[in-house]
Amino acid sequence: MTQPGTERRYDIDWLRTLAFAVLILYHLGMYYVADWGWHIKSDQTSVWLQNLMMLTAPWRMSLLFFISAMALALAQRRGDASPNSLRLAGLRTRRLVVPLLFGMFVIVVPQVYIEALSQDLIEPGYLQFWTQYINPRTDLLTEHHSPIGLLTWNHLWFLPYLWVYSLLLLLLRGPLNRLAQGRGLRRVPPLAAIAGVVAALMLVRLLLRVRFPSTHALLDDWYNHGRYLLVFVFGYLFALQPRWWQFVIDRRRVFLGLAVASYLLILAEHNGAFPTLDADFEAHLGVRLLVGAMVALNHWAWIFCVVGFAGFHLNRPSPVLRYSNPAILPWYMLHQTLIIVFAWWLKPFALPIGIEAMVLLALTVAGCIGGYGVIRRLPVLRWLCGMSSGKGREVAPRVALSQ
Repeated sequence: MTQPGTERRYDIDWLRTLAFAVLILYHLGMYYVADWGWHIKSDQTSVWLQNLMMLTAPWRMSLLFFISAMALALAQRRGDASPNSLRLAGLRTRRLVVPLLFGMFVIVVPQVYIEALSQDLIEPGYLQFWTQYINPRTDLLTEHHSPIGLLTWNHLWFLPYLWVYSLLLLLLRGPLNRLAQGRGLRRVPPLAAIAGVVAALMLVRLLLRVRFPSTHALLDDWYNHGRYLLVFVFGYLFALQPRWWQFVIDRRRVFLGLAVASYLLILAEHNGAFPTLDADFEAHLGVRLLVGAMVALNHWAWIFCVVGFAGFHLNRPSPVLRYSNPAILPWYMLHQTLIIVFAWWLKPFALPIGIEAMVLLALTVAGCIGGYGVIRRLPVLRWLCGMSSGKGREVAPRVALSQ
């Protein structure tokens, strides 16, 4: 088997595609899951669905940050990336910030419109709403304003976070590359490195989670920055240490066992199996450390599990991959808006929840495929959605969801 890092890694491309599939299922579940707030909710909700969604909720976005950093490290190792940091920063800005702005001004708007309409906060009239939405000084729905009015990035929050982390890494890539290539890091046993990031995530959770609840607003989201930036930097270093990567591939079943066991414990706690834990959690630091260690282990075990299995089974090209790789960013931009629009359209039919969910999933997938079919053929939409402007053979938007 080829050692990690010595050639193009198709498994990273596969992971990106599979991570998007998980994301679309997760956001579909958010429409139906009980007690978890979302933009709109079905009249038919399920408490049981929480148990299933908790399987991926703690680590699904971390996986995207992890593989994005890995792809960046491997691209530089192959010489695909220019040593000019300013040029790279400009390229990342075009392929991340331009889609973000296009998404905020155009693609996300139906989400905000339907959410306000579902709460009887506005009267029907999409174009009239849009003119107010894009005006940062609008007096519409002032109680829902941010510093830029009603403008929001909603599910596209990953793009500004990835942009900021990428710029930080560009500033630090010299020291990081020297660290990765130095004897000190190369001598660190894989198990010690993994234990180190588990402990680091445990401390981030202990110190920041309560003080800084998740906002996805970038400027005040310190708990999320603590965990996602940790994942991003470690993903970069991990990709440059073939011994660590091979260790994860070889022990993929061990990580699967740890991931399933920790998930079952978290699930048991969520369903009341440890009734005194809440009181003990507040009263005893040791209990908080134990819970934090279990959550951090669950988070990293799933990431290493999927990276390991992908490295063993999926490091090969495929026609499916050649199609999906450049489509991921447009699909990511479109999918949540499609879910909300189609869910709102289906609501009056009052279909049984199982049938409705299948129809909603089919419509969303069809919308993503059709939307990408339009985007890839129009140069202006390619540019607005972060794709390369080249014609003919597709080139993946590598800076966006891959780097």
